[in-house]
Amino acid sequence: PSAPVLNISPVPLKGFYLPGVAPHDFQRGERVELKVNKLTSTRTQIPYEYYSLPFCQPKEGVTMSAENLGEFLSGDRIDNSPYQLYMRDDSYCNILCQKKFSKKEADEFKKAIVEEYHHNWIIDNLPAASILDSEQYITTTYAGGFPVGYQEGSRAYIFNHVNIIVEYHPLDDGSRVVGFYVEPFTVKHKFMNNQVWDGDDIRTAPPLTTCDKSGPMVFESIGEKQEVKVGKVLFTYDVMWRASNVKWASRWDIYLSMDNAVPDKVHWFSIINSTLIVLFLSVMIVMIMVRNLRRDITRYNRVLTDEEKNEERDESGWKLVHGDVFRPPAPYPMMFAVLCGTGLQLLCMGFATIAFAAVGFLSPANRGSLVIAVLVLFVIMGSVSGYSSARLYKTFKGKEWQKCTTYTAFLFPGVCMVLFLFFNIILATYHSTGSIPFMSLAALIALWFGISVPLVFLGAYFGYKTPPMEFPTKQANVIPRTVPEQPWYLSTAFTVLVGGILPFGACFVELFFILSSMWMDQYYYVFGFLLLVFFILCVTIAEITMVLVYFQLCAEDYHWWWRSFLTSGSTAMYVFLYSAFYFSKLEANLPITYVLYFGYMFIVCFGLFLMTGLVGFVATLWFTRKIYGSLKVD
Repeated sequence: PSAPVLNISPVPLKGFYLPGVAPHDFQRGERVELKVNKLTSTRTQIPYEYYSLPFCQPKEGVTMSAENLGEFLSGDRIDNSPYQLYMRDDSYCNILCQKKFSKKEADEFKKAIVEEYHHNWIIDNLPAASILDSEQYITTTYAGGFPVGYQEGSRAYIFNHVNIIVEYHPLDDGSRVVGFYVEPFTVKHKFMNNQVWDGDDIRTAPPLTTCDKSGPMVFESIGEKQEVKVGKVLFTYDVMWRASNVKWASRWDIYLSMDNAVPDKVHWFSIINSTLIVLFLSVMIVMIMVRNLRRDITRYNRVLTDEEKNEERDESGWKLVHGDVFRPPAPYPMMFAVLCGTGLQLLCMGFATIAFAAVGFLSPANRGSLVIAVLVLFVIMGSVSGYSSARLYKTFKGKEWQKCTTYTAFLFPGVCMVLFLFFNIILATYHSTGSIPFMSLAALIALWFGISVPLVFLGAYFGYKTPPMEFPTKQANVIPRTVPEQPWYLSTAFTVLVGGILPFGACFVELFFILSSMWMDQYYYVFGFLLLVFFILCVTIAEITMVLVYFQLCAEDYHWWWRSFLTSGSTAMYVFLYSAFYFSKLEANLPITYVLYFGYMFIVCFGLFLMTGLVGFVATLWFTRKIYGSLKVD
């Protein structure tokens, strides 16, 4: 399908074309197809096929549109519909079909309405915005579709009439669809003179007294609402076409900005908040580097006088552990190398995905593109994780390189796949579209075993061929130095808890919008801001980890490898806790919703733990090599 690509950055949005992406020009009177996507609910997080509820179906039968792997993984199932729309041809009080609900079907509709399920319709690859009328006000929303119905006390009412409003941009040789709105109503339809219709042929249907052939349905004209109960329900629709000045390339702008519902200044507040945290940490780093370190290095490198030699003055501080500071991490050096390799793979994938999205290559108009980009980039970066874990393990003088490479190839993807299969089985028992078909599952496994695993082993081959990392000081003793007793505020538990607070503070505002995009069916489009926040997050993590490790080394504790990784990785713990707080917004009422939400957030936070842990470790490795490289050691 045709798709615009948007230049998404921290500036006003402007559309542009990419080669090969072309709009469809409709001639006057040409059929414009309305397609229906999955039924979704933010309360249950379980998507269903549209025709799993007894809606009106096309006479020629339901046909599913061709979909990519990303759409299947997102739970999209796009089908045709019986709605008849013709370019610039207004029509009112059109009968779609008449359904006779059994008790089972009525109960299914009631359940869907109580659980707040929404329709998701599409015209020319553009999703339907929703216009909801009430006695007090009219609400327009651009994401999440429109509800199946609503509940009033113990009664459930179905939206059985829709005003379909399509905006078009007129051209010399046709028209282009640039806007799509649905205004749903609940109406208990009545035929003229209380006639009865068998529901077989629309052409034989008697005239209706509850809607007007000369104009659209309005809220004030509705006499009686259509309650969901056993019996006949008539579905009708109006079609209205409106000319618009919006160009085709910019038609997604109002969807992405949600008609400026979230002003840019909110994101700028996030950036400024994050920048202030970085500045605060930078000042601390400068104070340590310029004052303490310069003083320490001068003192350690100073030639002792005879009097000082006679006093045999004891050394203290971080110089004292120069012979042990670059010992391989204890315990589990192999696991440390594996986690660092996977963390680098995720970091490269995350940066590349956000960068591609920021320049407009991953437009929401191209459904499933973001999921596919994440998958493909993760698979390609397998060579990076293989190389980095192999070289680090070789630096630790490890011998079991086959085991290390196998862990790198299978640990994180294996955890994700096991959880994903578990969720897939649960969703399959609910007959949800969230359960992906067998062929899509086979494609996923083929990506993993056919491309990712070989690339990890290829990267590891070159990693083991590369010389190990050089350190500025040599290991002085065979027996590790005894670490003196540490004060409580330098304990591992305390520093790990403290280390994640500031980095989380630097990104929590943007995190709210990302979670809304994941779980509340909102569009996330400010990838330019996200790229900036991502960079600030990495700088914050690097700085806080260096500060805490410096204090640790001053206390003569040289076990910094795992400490640096865990301290920075604890950011993910705070993200998970925040996601638990955010969960209350979903108003979930099913146990499966808890399983799906916290299961997927665990995968996200596990990946974030590896990514942030890697950043903290790399920063600390550079820091320790720098300060010990400036020492003159006898």
